[in-house]
Amino acid sequence: MSEWITSIEGTEAGHTAAMVLALLAAFLHAVFGSLQKGRIDPWISRGAIDTAQVVTALPIALFLVPWPVGHEWLLILGALPIHFVYKLGMALAYSRGAFTVVYPVVRGMGPVFTVFGAWIVFGETFTPVQWLGVLVLLSGIFGLALYNLRTIEVARDTLVPALGLAAGTGGLVALYTTYDAYAIRAIPDPFTFLAWFFVICSVDMPVLAALRWRRMTERPDIGHVVRIGFTGAIIAFGSFGAVMLATRLDKVGEAAILRETSTVFAAVIGWLVLKETVGPRRITLMTLIALGAVIVELAG
Repeated sequence: MSEWITSIEGTEAGHTAAMVLALLAAFLHAVFGSLQKGRIDPWISRGAIDTAQVVTALPIALFLVPWPVGHEWLLILGALPIHFVYKLGMALAYSRGAFTVVYPVVRGMGPVFTVFGAWIVFGETFTPVQWLGVLVLLSGIFGLALYNLRTIEVARDTLVPALGLAAGTGGLVALYTTYDAYAIRAIPDPFTFLAWFFVICSVDMPVLAALRWRRMTERPDIGHVVRIGFTGAIIAFGSFGAVMLATRLDKVGEAAILRETSTVFAAVIGWLVLKETVGPRRITLMTLIALGAVIVELAG
Protein backbone atom coordinates (compact mmCIF):
# COMPACT_ATOMS: atom_id res chain seq x y z
CA MET A 1 0.00 0.00 0.00
CA SER A 2 2.79 2.44 0.89
CA GLU A 3 4.54 1.80 -2.43
CA TRP A 4 1.31 2.43 -4.33
CA ILE A 5 0.68 5.69 -2.46
CA THR A 6 4.16 6.99 -3.19
CA SER A 7 3.97 5.86 -6.84
CA ILE A 8 0.91 8.00 -7.64
CA GLU A 9 1.98 11.18 -5.81
CA GLY A 10 1.59 14.19 -8.08
CA THR A 11 -0.11 12.20 -10.88
CA GLU A 12 -3.65 12.38 -12.26
CA ALA A 13 -4.40 9.13 -10.46
CA GLY A 14 -3.11 10.72 -7.27
CA HIS A 15 -5.36 13.74 -7.81
CA THR A 16 -8.42 11.53 -8.22
CA ALA A 17 -7.50 9.41 -5.21
CA ALA A 18 -6.95 12.54 -3.11
CA MET A 19 -10.41 13.85 -4.04
CA VAL A 20 -12.08 10.57 -3.05
CA LEU A 21 -10.08 10.37 0.18
CA ALA A 22 -10.92 13.98 1.15
CA LEU A 23 -14.66 13.40 0.63
CA LEU A 24 -14.47 10.17 2.61
CA ALA A 25 -12.69 12.08 5.38
CA ALA A 26 -15.45 14.71 5.31
CA PHE A 27 -18.19 12.16 5.90
CA LEU A 28 -16.28 10.27 8.58
CA HIS A 29 -15.28 13.48 10.37
CA ALA A 30 -18.92 14.52 10.63
CA VAL A 31 -19.77 11.12 12.07
CA PHE A 32 -16.86 11.46 14.51
CA GLY A 33 -18.00 14.92 15.61
CA SER A 34 -21.55 13.75 16.24
CA LEU A 35 -20.22 10.82 18.24
CA GLN A 36 -18.26 13.16 20.52
CA LYS A 37 -21.27 15.46 20.86
CA GLY A 38 -23.68 12.55 21.44
CA ARG A 39 -25.55 11.61 24.56
CA ILE A 40 -22.60 11.37 26.97
CA ASP A 41 -20.14 13.95 28.28
CA PRO A 42 -17.82 15.08 25.40
CA TRP A 43 -14.74 14.83 27.65
CA ILE A 44 -15.54 11.21 28.49
CA SER A 45 -16.33 10.28 24.90
CA ARG A 46 -13.09 11.85 23.62
CA GLY A 47 -11.08 10.15 26.34
CA ALA A 48 -12.64 6.80 25.46
CA ILE A 49 -11.94 7.30 21.76
CA ASP A 50 -8.31 8.25 22.33
CA THR A 51 -7.80 5.29 24.67
CA ALA A 52 -9.13 2.96 21.99
CA GLN A 53 -6.87 4.63 19.43
CA VAL A 54 -3.78 3.89 21.51
CA VAL A 55 -4.83 0.28 22.13
CA THR A 56 -5.60 -0.31 18.46
CA ALA A 57 -2.73 1.62 16.87
CA LEU A 58 0.12 0.48 19.13
CA PRO A 59 0.46 -3.06 17.68
CA ILE A 60 0.40 -1.58 14.17
CA ALA A 61 3.08 0.96 15.06
CA LEU A 62 5.28 -1.63 16.76
CA PHE A 63 5.04 -4.51 14.30
CA LEU A 64 3.50 -3.55 10.95
CA VAL A 65 5.16 -0.29 9.82
CA PRO A 66 8.76 0.94 9.73
CA TRP A 67 9.74 2.77 12.91
CA PRO A 68 10.52 6.50 12.69
CA VAL A 69 14.21 7.39 12.71
CA GLY A 70 16.09 10.50 13.73
CA HIS A 71 14.19 13.74 13.16
CA GLU A 72 11.03 11.80 12.17
CA TRP A 73 10.33 11.30 15.88
CA LEU A 74 10.43 15.08 16.37
CA LEU A 75 7.97 15.59 13.51
CA ILE A 76 5.49 13.20 15.09
CA LEU A 77 5.98 14.58 18.60
CA GLY A 78 5.47 18.11 17.27
CA ALA A 79 1.88 17.24 16.40
CA LEU A 80 1.02 16.44 20.03
CA PRO A 81 0.68 19.99 21.49
CA ILE A 82 -1.26 21.24 18.44
CA HIS A 83 -3.77 18.41 18.56
CA PHE A 84 -4.04 18.55 22.34
CA VAL A 85 -5.11 22.21 22.29
CA TYR A 86 -7.45 21.47 19.37
CA LYS A 87 -9.14 18.64 21.29
CA LEU A 88 -9.50 20.87 24.35
CA GLY A 89 -11.18 23.51 22.22
CA MET A 90 -13.58 21.01 20.68
CA ALA A 91 -14.59 19.55 24.04
CA LEU A 92 -15.13 22.99 25.55
CA ALA A 93 -17.17 24.17 22.57
CA TYR A 94 -19.30 21.01 22.44
CA SER A 95 -20.03 21.27 26.16
CA ARG A 96 -21.45 24.78 25.62
CA GLY A 97 -23.19 24.78 22.23
CA ALA A 98 -25.36 22.73 19.89
CA PHE A 99 -23.53 20.47 17.45
CA THR A 100 -25.00 22.11 14.33
CA VAL A 101 -23.89 25.56 15.54
CA VAL A 102 -20.42 24.71 16.82
CA TYR A 103 -19.34 22.30 14.09
CA PRO A 104 -19.86 24.61 11.06
CA VAL A 105 -17.90 27.42 12.71
CA VAL A 106 -14.96 25.14 13.56
CA ARG A 107 -14.84 23.74 10.06
CA GLY A 108 -15.50 27.10 8.40
CA MET A 109 -12.53 28.83 10.00
CA GLY A 110 -10.11 26.20 8.75
CA PRO A 111 -10.12 26.36 4.92
CA VAL A 112 -8.91 29.91 4.29
CA PHE A 113 -6.15 29.69 6.89
CA THR A 114 -5.14 26.30 5.49
CA VAL A 115 -4.98 27.68 1.95
CA PHE A 116 -2.68 30.47 3.14
CA GLY A 117 -0.61 27.99 5.13
CA ALA A 118 -0.27 25.75 2.08
CA TRP A 119 0.84 28.76 0.05
CA ILE A 120 3.51 29.70 2.61
CA VAL A 121 4.78 26.18 3.34
CA PHE A 122 4.23 24.32 0.06
CA GLY A 123 4.04 27.12 -2.52
CA GLU A 124 0.50 26.15 -3.54
CA THR A 125 -1.71 28.75 -5.25
CA PHE A 126 -5.43 28.98 -6.03
CA THR A 127 -6.90 30.37 -9.25
CA PRO A 128 -9.42 33.25 -9.07
CA VAL A 129 -12.24 30.82 -9.83
CA GLN A 130 -11.10 28.56 -6.99
CA TRP A 131 -11.15 31.55 -4.62
CA LEU A 132 -14.71 32.17 -5.77
CA GLY A 133 -15.48 28.58 -4.79
CA VAL A 134 -13.91 29.18 -1.38
CA LEU A 135 -16.14 32.22 -0.84
CA VAL A 136 -19.24 30.27 -1.88
CA LEU A 137 -18.34 27.44 0.49
CA LEU A 138 -17.64 29.81 3.37
CA SER A 139 -20.89 31.71 2.79
CA GLY A 140 -22.74 28.43 3.15
CA ILE A 141 -20.82 27.34 6.25
CA PHE A 142 -21.14 30.61 8.15
CA GLY A 143 -24.69 31.14 6.93
CA LEU A 144 -25.56 27.75 8.37
CA ALA A 145 -23.94 28.64 11.68
CA LEU A 146 -25.75 32.00 11.89
CA TYR A 147 -29.09 30.44 11.02
CA ASN A 148 -28.60 27.76 13.64
CA LEU A 149 -27.64 30.43 16.17
CA ARG A 150 -30.93 32.25 15.52
CA THR A 151 -33.20 29.23 15.61
CA ILE A 152 -31.80 26.75 18.13
CA GLU A 153 -33.28 27.15 21.60
CA VAL A 154 -31.04 24.72 23.49
CA ALA A 155 -28.33 26.17 25.79
CA ARG A 156 -28.68 29.67 24.36
CA ASP A 157 -27.00 31.25 27.39
CA THR A 158 -23.73 29.53 26.50
CA LEU A 159 -23.91 29.76 22.68
CA VAL A 160 -21.83 32.94 22.35
CA PRO A 161 -18.89 31.51 24.37
CA ALA A 162 -19.28 28.31 22.36
CA LEU A 163 -18.96 30.26 19.11
CA GLY A 164 -15.83 32.01 20.35
CA LEU A 165 -14.27 28.68 21.26
CA ALA A 166 -15.35 27.24 17.91
CA ALA A 167 -13.71 30.09 15.98
CA GLY A 168 -10.41 29.68 17.84
CA THR A 169 -10.53 25.93 17.39
CA GLY A 170 -11.07 26.43 13.66
CA GLY A 171 -7.75 28.24 13.51
CA LEU A 172 -6.14 25.21 15.11
CA VAL A 173 -7.67 23.03 12.39
CA ALA A 174 -5.70 25.01 9.82
CA LEU A 175 -2.54 24.79 11.92
CA TYR A 176 -2.67 21.03 12.41
CA THR A 177 -3.68 20.40 8.79
CA THR A 178 -0.66 22.30 7.48
CA TYR A 179 1.74 20.85 10.04
CA ASP A 180 0.56 17.26 9.60
CA ALA A 181 0.73 17.59 5.81
CA TYR A 182 4.35 18.71 6.13
CA ALA A 183 5.15 15.82 8.48
CA ILE A 184 3.52 13.07 6.43
CA ARG A 185 5.37 14.31 3.33
CA ALA A 186 8.69 14.40 5.16
CA ILE A 187 8.48 10.79 6.42
CA PRO A 188 9.10 8.22 3.64
CA ASP A 189 6.35 5.79 4.65
CA PRO A 190 3.06 7.66 5.26
CA PHE A 191 1.72 4.84 7.41
CA THR A 192 4.65 5.25 9.80
CA PHE A 193 3.44 8.77 10.51
CA LEU A 194 -0.21 7.72 10.81
CA ALA A 195 0.38 4.75 13.13
CA TRP A 196 2.70 6.58 15.52
CA PHE A 197 0.55 9.71 15.37
CA PHE A 198 -2.42 7.76 16.73
CA VAL A 199 -0.28 6.35 19.53
CA ILE A 200 1.58 9.48 20.62
CA CYS A 201 -1.17 12.06 20.07
CA SER A 202 -3.84 10.02 21.85
CA VAL A 203 -2.28 9.79 25.32
CA ASP A 204 -3.52 13.18 26.56
CA MET A 205 -7.31 13.10 26.65
CA PRO A 206 -7.60 9.75 28.49
CA VAL A 207 -5.87 11.39 31.48
CA LEU A 208 -8.33 14.31 31.51
CA ALA A 209 -11.26 11.96 31.00
CA ALA A 210 -10.15 9.78 33.93
CA LEU A 211 -9.94 12.84 36.22
CA ARG A 212 -13.39 13.95 35.11
CA TRP A 213 -14.78 10.43 35.60
CA ARG A 214 -13.60 10.43 39.22
CA ARG A 215 -15.49 13.68 39.91
CA MET A 216 -18.76 12.63 38.26
CA THR A 217 -21.70 11.73 40.49
CA GLU A 218 -23.74 10.23 37.64
CA ARG A 219 -21.50 8.21 35.37
CA PRO A 220 -22.55 6.82 31.99
CA ASP A 221 -22.70 3.07 31.45
CA ILE A 222 -19.12 1.84 31.07
CA GLY A 223 -20.09 -0.60 28.33
CA HIS A 224 -21.59 2.25 26.33
CA VAL A 225 -18.43 4.31 26.83
CA VAL A 226 -16.24 1.45 25.60
CA ARG A 227 -18.41 0.97 22.51
CA ILE A 228 -18.19 4.68 21.72
CA GLY A 229 -14.43 4.54 22.21
CA PHE A 230 -13.72 1.76 19.75
CA THR A 231 -16.32 2.95 17.25
CA GLY A 232 -14.82 6.42 17.35
CA ALA A 233 -11.29 5.08 17.01
CA ILE A 234 -12.15 3.20 13.83
CA ILE A 235 -13.88 6.27 12.40
CA ALA A 236 -10.91 8.47 13.36
CA PHE A 237 -8.47 6.14 11.61
CA GLY A 238 -10.52 6.45 8.44
CA SER A 239 -11.17 10.19 8.69
CA PHE A 240 -7.73 11.46 9.68
CA GLY A 241 -5.89 8.82 7.69
CA ALA A 242 -7.85 9.61 4.54
CA VAL A 243 -7.31 13.38 4.63
CA MET A 244 -3.62 13.03 5.51
CA LEU A 245 -3.05 10.66 2.59
CA ALA A 246 -4.93 13.16 0.40
CA THR A 247 -2.55 15.95 1.43
CA ARG A 248 0.40 13.76 0.51
CA LEU A 249 -1.03 12.80 -2.88
CA ASP A 250 -2.18 16.23 -4.02
CA LYS A 251 -2.65 19.87 -2.97
CA VAL A 252 -3.13 20.47 0.74
CA GLY A 253 -5.48 23.40 0.18
CA GLU A 254 -7.83 21.48 -2.11
CA ALA A 255 -7.98 18.53 0.29
CA ALA A 256 -8.80 20.94 3.15
CA ILE A 257 -11.62 22.54 1.16
CA LEU A 258 -13.18 19.21 0.18
CA ARG A 259 -12.98 18.01 3.77
CA GLU A 260 -15.11 20.95 4.87
CA THR A 261 -18.09 19.45 3.07
CA SER A 262 -18.23 17.56 6.36
CA THR A 263 -20.50 20.42 7.45
CA VAL A 264 -23.16 19.12 5.07
CA PHE A 265 -22.88 15.62 6.49
CA ALA A 266 -22.89 17.06 10.02
CA ALA A 267 -26.15 18.91 9.41
CA VAL A 268 -27.79 15.75 8.11
CA ILE A 269 -26.50 13.77 11.11
CA GLY A 270 -27.66 16.51 13.48
CA TRP A 271 -31.13 16.21 11.97
CA LEU A 272 -31.39 12.42 11.72
CA VAL A 273 -29.46 11.31 14.80
CA LEU A 274 -29.34 14.21 17.26
CA LYS A 275 -32.90 15.36 16.39
CA GLU A 276 -31.84 18.94 15.67
CA THR A 277 -34.17 20.77 13.28
CA VAL A 278 -33.46 21.13 9.53
CA GLY A 279 -35.52 23.17 7.05
CA PRO A 280 -35.37 24.59 3.52
CA ARG A 281 -33.00 27.41 4.50
CA ARG A 282 -30.48 24.94 5.88
CA ILE A 283 -30.80 22.80 2.78
CA THR A 284 -30.04 25.87 0.64
CA LEU A 285 -27.00 26.72 2.74
CA MET A 286 -25.75 23.14 2.59
CA THR A 287 -26.11 23.28 -1.20
CA LEU A 288 -23.86 26.35 -1.22
CA ILE A 289 -21.21 24.45 0.73
CA ALA A 290 -21.27 21.57 -1.72
CA LEU A 291 -21.29 23.94 -4.71
CA GLY A 292 -18.26 25.82 -3.39
CA ALA A 293 -16.31 22.59 -3.00
CA VAL A 294 -17.24 21.54 -6.53
CA ILE A 295 -16.06 24.89 -7.94
CA VAL A 296 -12.72 24.59 -6.14
CA GLU A 297 -12.20 21.07 -7.44
CA LEU A 298 -13.25 21.68 -11.06
CA ALA A 299 -11.25 24.91 -11.34
CA GLY A 300 -8.08 23.31 -9.98
